[in-house]
Amino acid sequence: MQIEAFFKLSYGLYVVSAKSKNKINGYIANTVFQVTAEPPQLGISCSKDNFSTKLIEESGFFAVSVLHKNANQDVISTMGYKSGKEVDKFKNFKFTEGQTGIPILTEGCMAWFECKVTQKFDVGTHLLFIGEVIDSKLIDEQNEPMTYAYYREVKNGVAPKNAPTYVDKSKLAHSSKPVLEKAENALLKKWECGVCGHIYDPLEGDPDSGIAPGTPFEDIPEDWVCPTCGVSKADFFPMD
Repeated sequence: MQIEAFFKLSYGLYVVSAKSKNKINGYIANTVFQVTAEPPQLGISCSKDNFSTKLIEESGFFAVSVLHKNANQDVISTMGYKSGKEVDKFKNFKFTEGQTGIPILTEGCMAWFECKVTQKFDVGTHLLFIGEVIDSKLIDEQNEPMTYAYYREVKNGVAPKNAPTYVDKSKLAHSSKPVLEKAENALLKKWECGVCGHIYDPLEGDPDSGIAPGTPFEDIPEDWVCPTCGVSKADFFPMD
């Protein structure tokens, strides 16, 4: 089986949120889809290891926020790579409360949906929740939705380990396509974050953090942090 074939499936990028009693949480998801039009229902795939999954099971409700391409990287870093058991993920971002009291992220988002769980399916490592939409709102018509392909190719992001689309890199086939590099770029090695898998490419740099294209990883300031998950430079390792 060639794992790379799965990369051709299309996904968006969303924040799924939930609340049970006084506990709230949200996480980055790429598996959200509309199941029916009447009544309108959405499906989400949640890892059994996610804190949010437990909250959805307890409350019977969840919300989905649709991220746009210009969403702040801090949103993805916090929602995707921090634990809701340890931090309040919504503390530094704009959000609204739904009819059920669920915190619904609005910062960096185009639209949101609030849903009541109608069905649950155990699919192994994940639970598939089907929810009827009880409320929704379009909040931004100017931006474009962020796709998972855009997140991977433009923002150098990778799926968190609990995502349905997570791929163990050891399973990837070695590409047979020849890669031709200019001699002056041969020594510009890429570095990978050991926590989230973010790849620092010297040819692209990190302009948002003031790192110009062409900057070798060794020349990046020591206080630089991973744009995706926020860990230090020391957590990166060179790629072969």
